[in-house]
Amino acid sequence: MAFIADAALGTGISELLKVVIAVAKQTITFKTNLKSLVNTLKSVKPMFDEIGKLHKVLERPQEETDQFIEQLHRGARLIDKCSTIPCWNKYKYYIYSKKLVDLDQSIVKFFHVEVQGLAAVNSLRAVVDVKESNDKLDLILKYLNINDSGFSFWGSVPGVPDGVIGFDQPLKDLKEMLLKDKEIVKVISAPGGCGKTTLAKMLCHDRHIKNIFGENILFVTISKSANIISIVEKIFKCRLPDNKMPHFQNDDDAINHLEYLLKQIGPSPILLVLDDVWPDWESLIDNLTFSLPNYKILVTSRFSFPRFSPVYDLKILNDQDAMELFRRSAFPKDRSSRIPDDLVEKTVKGCKGFPLALTVVGRSLYGHPEVTWRRKQKKWSDGKSILDTDRELLDCLRTSLDALDEINDSSIKDCYLDLGSFPEDQRVPATTLMDMWAELYNLEDKDMDTFSNLVELAFRNLVTLVCTRQTENEVDGYCNENHVTQHDLLRDLVIHQCNREPIENRQRLIIEITRNDFPKWWIEEVHQPIHARLLSISTDKNFSSSWLPLTLPAVEVVVLSCCSGLYTIPQFIERMDQLKVLVVTNYGSSFSKLSNFQLLGSLPILRRIRLERVSLFSLNTSLFALVNLQKISFTMCEIGKAFENGTLDLPRVFPNLTEIEIDCCDDLVKLHVGLCEVVSLKKISITYCNELSAIPEEIGRLINLEVLRLNSCTKLLELPESIGELHKLRVLDISDCLNISNLPERMGELRALNTIHMRGCLGLLDLNKLPTSVKDLTQLEKVICDEEASHLWKSYRSHLKNLKVEEIKEDAFESLMRVISPIQHS
Repeated sequence: MAFIADAALGTGISELLKVVIAVAKQTITFKTNLKSLVNTLKSVKPMFDEIGKLHKVLERPQEETDQFIEQLHRGARLIDKCSTIPCWNKYKYYIYSKKLVDLDQSIVKFFHVEVQGLAAVNSLRAVVDVKESNDKLDLILKYLNINDSGFSFWGSVPGVPDGVIGFDQPLKDLKEMLLKDKEIVKVISAPGGCGKTTLAKMLCHDRHIKNIFGENILFVTISKSANIISIVEKIFKCRLPDNKMPHFQNDDDAINHLEYLLKQIGPSPILLVLDDVWPDWESLIDNLTFSLPNYKILVTSRFSFPRFSPVYDLKILNDQDAMELFRRSAFPKDRSSRIPDDLVEKTVKGCKGFPLALTVVGRSLYGHPEVTWRRKQKKWSDGKSILDTDRELLDCLRTSLDALDEINDSSIKDCYLDLGSFPEDQRVPATTLMDMWAELYNLEDKDMDTFSNLVELAFRNLVTLVCTRQTENEVDGYCNENHVTQHDLLRDLVIHQCNREPIENRQRLIIEITRNDFPKWWIEEVHQPIHARLLSISTDKNFSSSWLPLTLPAVEVVVLSCCSGLYTIPQFIERMDQLKVLVVTNYGSSFSKLSNFQLLGSLPILRRIRLERVSLFSLNTSLFALVNLQKISFTMCEIGKAFENGTLDLPRVFPNLTEIEIDCCDDLVKLHVGLCEVVSLKKISITYCNELSAIPEEIGRLINLEVLRLNSCTKLLELPESIGELHKLRVLDISDCLNISNLPERMGELRALNTIHMRGCLGLLDLNKLPTSVKDLTQLEKVICDEEASHLWKSYRSHLKNLKVEEIKEDAFESLMRVISPIQHS
């Protein structure tokens, strides 16, 4: 056997490849190992040729390269030795097979670390200024999935929360377990609230782990009602733009596409994190386990998966770490407090070391006097586990729920309990909750009070209020940019609280149906009628929409969550004489075609309907009229045919409608004139409909219209002149309507106009003027616009004594991200 000792990386790899191929032809003992090694060497050889040249250009140290070439020498001798091992010697076969695997991995690791260790792309280009070298550098960077900015779009790992306590040792142990063992799948298991997800995030951000896996780390949250296609789509969206997204025919097709994608990334190490996996998804782990080199899967779950042992059991915090975490949540930054130490210690002990409980309880007590602490102490009690086999955590978290009783507003606790009506791991639009609460609790100022309740819950750390755009409109009741998320443990707490009463006496009936498996009590028709005020039914993609009878005469709100392409509204809804709000949300990967919609016409006091990701193409409006409906909302729906061609007879179906919301409906190109015949309308909100190009001239007929929002309708060219006839219009929002180049000459006739939102109106800047009639807007008090557009109003300030121009400073990139963010989040 000959092996050329050369300082060139490419030469060393080439000679080792020749040796491996020669030995592979002579022996069958290590066929699998040698085949894998051949594939690795063939993959990295072209890249090593160029890395060696770049080393010379950049004058990189030779020591590490020499050490690696020496390792290639030893590898050649190892291969030669393998050719002499007989197939019957199982002991030597095991030893040398392991050595071949280690050699394979060491080559891949050196390649990955070596390229990642090179300077950033721009720095390299400054030194390697020969076009040929640039082209070869592009090849290396493309191979590693690095773009010109020096980073990869593969994977999106959430950030680690501030102030993490007590996870240094768990992180060290988990790293060792992940990297030491050869098994692909590793599991972090613990009850809810112990910090499994936080530990997984810390691992992904660890410097050692990032050096190994680079940018090939993908973090995916798995909800209980997830499906394989939706999970694979999440992975692909991190890798490909929407227009390159493949269409998956079925689950097997999605898995095959994913395997192909991962093989294109390999042999670079890949880490896939599956967060919050439920027992029913053990098969998902199997489906995502591919025979790829340097591929790892990390699973976090409340449940243990012994088949993937060893499982890392995350323990609760020790007393010292628990005290430190609690003090960070309950006291000011300097940790000063007048609360007696023994009372603090008892409170921390009651939290039983669970990080989430320590944080939630600590924040609920922040700033409160000693008597509040002692009152909470009395409410804690010992008991056997109910919530994820840990009753202590349930008791601890319930104190945060009980604290809502102390608020003067009696509706705040009811509002919080309503959050259990939505599937876990889903963002709930703030406006959905506000619509429900406005009808359930008879709040005086429906918009202001309902949003205030959300803010209060967020303040108490019971929910997270996420705003996808910094908006100034909340006080006007526009909260479409706000969403609510809730930790799954807190959602379980809510459901536990709702389910304490017998079924027939529950205020909230929350039902989850998998396939067509109805609850036993429903099948046997026991406990009926049920007197709940709120009904929530979640179904998966395999549900057939074949409903059993159900009697709920007192229901005022129905929340239907589906995943299937075809969905039938339950027939029993038509007997709900007290129904005021209907919410239908499709969480599947494609639009859901609704049927049975016409039965809503029999509901005497139905006031609000919210539809998300549904199709209205087959809607036959000749069968019904929603006489008492006041508000209807469409989010990411297929409504173009209904609203463009008059298929939906708007004035007949919605004779008393006062508000309509159309958000992110990409098939809406123009509005049918029928909308302008619904003269009862007071609010129109058409947002992020990027194909909408025209508003009917007849819009002036809407004599009662008070609010017109058209923000982020990027293809809208103009506002009709008849807008001047909207004498009650108070708010006009045309933010990010990029192609509107001028405002109507009749703008000055809007004598009631109080507020204009017009930031991001780039077309108006091109014309550089406003219609002179704006000087007659005597009630105008506020204009929100870009810094560049504010000068357009300067010449009119002498006429508009009460006008205040608010300048929003942002760059072009922020403006672009604001326009496209709803699409990304959808």
